[in-house]
Amino acid sequence: MKAPTLSLLLIIPAFALEPAALEPAPPAIFKAQIIDSQITVGYGLAIADVDGDGKDDILLADSGQTVCYQNPGWTKHVITEKLTPKDHVCLCAADITGDGKAEIVVGAAWNPSDTKNSGAVFHLESQPDCFQPRKAHPLHREPTVHRMHWVAEEHGKHFLAVLPLHGPGNVQGKGEGINFLGYRPEVDPKKDWQTFLIHKGFHLAHNFDPIPWGTSNNESLLVACQEGVHLLSPTEKEWSATPMTEKGAGEVRLGKLPNGKRFIVTVEPMHGNEVVINPETAKGLWSQNRIVIDDTLNQGHALVAGDFLGLGYDQVVAGWREPSQDSKKVGLRLYLPESEDGSKWKLHSLIDDNQMACEDLQAADLDQDGDIDLVASGRSTKNVIIYWNQSPKK
Repeated sequence: MKAPTLSLLLIIPAFALEPAALEPAPPAIFKAQIIDSQITVGYGLAIADVDGDGKDDILLADSGQTVCYQNPGWTKHVITEKLTPKDHVCLCAADITGDGKAEIVVGAAWNPSDTKNSGAVFHLESQPDCFQPRKAHPLHREPTVHRMHWVAEEHGKHFLAVLPLHGPGNVQGKGEGINFLGYRPEVDPKKDWQTFLIHKGFHLAHNFDPIPWGTSNNESLLVACQEGVHLLSPTEKEWSATPMTEKGAGEVRLGKLPNGKRFIVTVEPMHGNEVVINPETAKGLWSQNRIVIDDTLNQGHALVAGDFLGLGYDQVVAGWREPSQDSKKVGLRLYLPESEDGSKWKLHSLIDDNQMACEDLQAADLDQDGDIDLVASGRSTKNVIIYWNQSPKK
């Protein structure tokens, strides 16, 4: 007799479709150390080894000076006085020559309402005593120069990427697109810099993040602008532009989720109130799974992503510079995912409670203990603070 055929009906409980939850994270403990309480605006920060001693120093583009705080005592050194009648607005620093000492570039002549005659870029001449005042060499300028980074290329080379806020002659975010330029020191950094066009066409581009992408050693660029976040990647002949999100953004960083996939975190809109997670997608815009994890900021102006708690995946820290809609305070907040796929997030810790009206924010292991520390500069609070990471690890 033939055995009867058995049909099995597999019933999956509804809760099994929920994204996998994560184990509780340890508390985030950061000890604040004010290293300067007398800055003016504190437009931009950079972290780099200035003197080649193997320790990262802190650099600041303040409105009327370029300064360096020397690790480990954080002695303040003025390396330039005011370079233009209008304010300094940004700087970047990295060892691009292989001598262990950072090359420093400063952006100045900041006037966002003048889209024709503002903007200046200066390379600061290296010298034996790295903390003494430096001679500044002017490079090609674009109106409303606003953000800059050294970008890694093949064979250990770097170029300078300079992003203006507006295009030439732009009025209220409309008109000609931005000339996003690269600068290469070809022979003599005091004289010979080749400029090239990375991209033209964005409007109100506020910040960008150099990131590894693909298998090449050439970094790509995530740009936050009025048209949303775009990924710019180098090809043999030019840079390609891929839209990643559709809503206008002011800040952008790339991070890693617990499941190993990536995410883009933004502040939306420019100078906005929302911290937004955009998890990686196989096709189309990453913002199709857009998650607003906080909508109460006021003048959100800084983001970092990193594994501050030693969890094996990234958390996000956001800073804002006007009293928030909920607490009526300024500060820094740390958020972390509650699910493997990053579809759920929560506010985990308040790192700063009303000491820091955050204009810029950087992350680095300043004391070389294996933990990522934070450095922030405050606009109305007029301070620079190191937040030493003392969080217990799992």
